[in-house]
Amino acid sequence: MTLALPTPARPGSSREHLRAHRRWQAGQALAQREQWPLAAREFEQASGLHGDHAYALAAIHALIRAGRTAEAAERARAVREADPFVALAYTLESHALLGLGRAATAVDTLRSLPPSVARDFEYHVSLAVALQRSKRHEEAIRSFFDALALKMDDAVAHFRLGMSFKDLGMKAEAAECVRTAVLLGLDSSDLAARGQLAFLEREACRWPQADEAMSGLRKALRAVPDDRALETSPFTHAVLIDDPLEQLKISRHYALHVERLFPPLTRRVARAHAGRLRIGYLSADFHQHATSQLMAQMLECHDRGEFEVTLLSAGPRDESPMRQRLRAGSEHFEDLAGSSFQSMAARIRELEIDILVDLKGATYDTLLPVLAQRPAPLQVTWLGFPGSTGAPYIEYLIGDRFVTPLADAAHFSEKIAQLPGCYQPNDARRALPKVSSRADWAVPEDALLLCAFHQSYKISAEVFDQWCALLHELPGSVLWLLQWNSNVQAALTAAAAERGIGAERLAFAPLLPLQDHLSRLAHADVYLDAWPCNAHTTAGEALWVGVPVVTIEGRTFAQRVASSLLRTSGLPELVSADVDAYRATVVALARDPARRAALRERLQTARSSNPLFDGARFARDIEQLYRRMWQRALAGDRPEHLPAADPQPQTAPGSPA
Repeated sequence: MTLALPTPARPGSSREHLRAHRRWQAGQALAQREQWPLAAREFEQASGLHGDHAYALAAIHALIRAGRTAEAAERARAVREADPFVALAYTLESHALLGLGRAATAVDTLRSLPPSVARDFEYHVSLAVALQRSKRHEEAIRSFFDALALKMDDAVAHFRLGMSFKDLGMKAEAAECVRTAVLLGLDSSDLAARGQLAFLEREACRWPQADEAMSGLRKALRAVPDDRALETSPFTHAVLIDDPLEQLKISRHYALHVERLFPPLTRRVARAHAGRLRIGYLSADFHQHATSQLMAQMLECHDRGEFEVTLLSAGPRDESPMRQRLRAGSEHFEDLAGSSFQSMAARIRELEIDILVDLKGATYDTLLPVLAQRPAPLQVTWLGFPGSTGAPYIEYLIGDRFVTPLADAAHFSEKIAQLPGCYQPNDARRALPKVSSRADWAVPEDALLLCAFHQSYKISAEVFDQWCALLHELPGSVLWLLQWNSNVQAALTAAAAERGIGAERLAFAPLLPLQDHLSRLAHADVYLDAWPCNAHTTAGEALWVGVPVVTIEGRTFAQRVASSLLRTSGLPELVSADVDAYRATVVALARDPARRAALRERLQTARSSNPLFDGARFARDIEQLYRRMWQRALAGDRPEHLPAADPQPQTAPGSPA
């Protein structure tokens, strides 16, 4: 937020006041050049010479911009304690507290402003943001409305309001807020907002609006030179667009934007050292999250004789069983939640991590600002983002023969490092489905259940057309969908009616904890994949519980994940090249109960031999890849593509390393 800082009173004849004013002017000049540490020093000296609050407030603002948030918070507290009626001191302290990860304290600070003091636009927005960061979205929405009542044309406030609606699952309402922000103008954030708008409209299953928003985004993107640093929304392109070079372009814009904001530390090069190779996994998802569900067994099976593994956690402390399992199964667990990106990078440098593995890419809660500072000599991205980061500060992307074929190297800024099996790890120690009946999950006992438990953004009009065509072709079938947000059921029921499908042919499943989800999923007959973004984690879960997945293999990483899972599981016949083959495969399976039963039996009995579920072997395979990367780095060789090597010997899934 751009704050309107007060101007100090004109200096009188006082020598100290004149000197203070000159210092303030020098600080202003430095601030205009964004030399914030030097500006903070000038403002602090001005404040020390004269008691005008404007000098102190300018110093606090500069300290925040310089990343010295703890000092800024203390300084702001001192100002408001000396004069409780200086409203801007409360606002600035809240900004500093947010920088320290103390959102709840920021809320309390702002609400301690005396009732008699007028609340301005900046105050209401600051309170709304602090409430938003505290996950108190209903209250945040009220504060955003208070702010907009004072300044209705503020685009950023409309955008942020939309993000609270989004987090409440109200995707259509969120989209309207973001659309308003785009119309008002967001300058350098325009592409990011347009991407968010297209994504929200897809989440709400409002397909004409989504297509219009995506068309506007792509047109705006084409007008931008390739090497320009801009805030963008790479994830939207990764999952909604099937053009890999366009995906790379938008990722590169964002990676350069991050690099401009976070200058690198002094470069540390790879050097041989005594002891084990130090691997650091960086993520905001070391809690009850799909990434952790996939990785848990692999982490437990790392060879601690050769590898010193540290989990670098920047996410919620949910104290879930999954987080506890990760803590117990990791050698070192660094809780970095609430730290600034600069502090995270500094801590990684202190730990002397050799290979830093980013598990987020350009997704929500991205940690690319940490990697942009180059805290480790070798930096790798894997698992969290289905495509290239476009980042010049990441050397390798870990994939496999199917999601990242070497023939597609031009689609990636990183060098491709291929695993011999599927790039996605899986957990053989996860829960098995509980015994249940279809009645327990409110679906008909005798129907052919075509399951499509996708997040709603993956469902396009084209995909839904094909699913409805299958319902027409297969009498007695039911399409089983996930009730991902508050807009989905009404939107898809109406869309089905337009295609001649009654509401009784659709079933909607609420979100459930993992074991219940697996137990319910096991009752499906066929899992229908989506495109251009496949099921990823859920496709692996379907195979785990014995449900065959039918997919279309496309041109992008996101549309090759299910293909990789199926091929690794020995089921290439379920991979289709186009929509016609996809429909034919589904219909053939639907009309052949014996084949479906055989596939279910094959998948269930092969859990102990399917390489997809061998977390211990996956650990050996990725360790071999780390050795190859590190040896090149030690030799001073530039990163190069690393084709898949032979897989390491198989172990019994669930056994220790």
